[in-house]
Amino acid sequence: RNFDMRKNTLKYDDVMNDQRKEVYAQRREFMATEDVSAIVAETHDEVIDGLVARHVPEKAFAEQWDVKGLTEAVSKTLALDLPIADWAAEDGMDAEGLAERIGQAQAQAQAARAANIGPDLMRFIEKQVLLTTYDAVWKEHLHALDQLRQGIGLRAYGQKDPLNEYKHEAFVLFTFMLEEMRERVVSLMARVEVAPPPVAADPFADTAAIHADPEIQGYASEPGTGLTPGAAPQMVQPIGASAIMPDDPSSWGETPRNAQCPCGSGKKYKHCHGRVS
Repeated sequence: RNFDMRKNTLKYDDVMNDQRKEVYAQRREFMATEDVSAIVAETHDEVIDGLVARHVPEKAFAEQWDVKGLTEAVSKTLALDLPIADWAAEDGMDAEGLAERIGQAQAQAQAARAANIGPDLMRFIEKQVLLTTYDAVWKEHLHALDQLRQGIGLRAYGQKDPLNEYKHEAFVLFTFMLEEMRERVVSLMARVEVAPPPVAADPFADTAAIHADPEIQGYASEPGTGLTPGAAPQMVQPIGASAIMPDDPSSWGETPRNAQCPCGSGKKYKHCHGRVS
């Protein structure tokens, strides 16, 4: 009994392993390709064909088309506001014609976005979006397979082989995973934006404002400050400021002439105690 249980477990693992091989082979192809723009363009075409097929049934009359649903789906997935209702009202329009019109509009929008971003950066973004989306969807798929496996044994009560049911359900989930991956890639690429680099702060902005202050200019004009015409503005400390004691008049002689008098009168030193020194 335990051997039979283990044998079925290995068969379940084989189903997942087959899908894993397919996913990893596809991912290695993405990583080995420097320019994945062709893959992304093909993904756009597949998604657009899928959207049209979902809302415009084959061999259906134009009155039976879900034009409103297609317009909303294109807006949600491709971030495009297109006059699909007007296109559908044209004589001789069919599903293939709608897909072609939508594809042309999407290609123009993508080309304009690539021109603004730059070709090199656009190629980098396409590859990163493709890989990260593929990884995220694959992880979600593994979780879905694990949930399916936990309850698939109950199918035996309905006279069905749980292993065959698992294979069928896993294949359906794998198909949905690929569709979800394509739609996420297209949706992200339709909304990608590159923020401009932050403006570097001017390291001399504050010191320039201080240097323009008349009081500070008085310090800078003192001989021996080391400032030369055209030099970058910098904060200049008053000469001997650390030796000035407000309570000790004998130390006030070190006060610069244009600084406030240490006595607290609010006047410049040259107009107060500096006038009599």
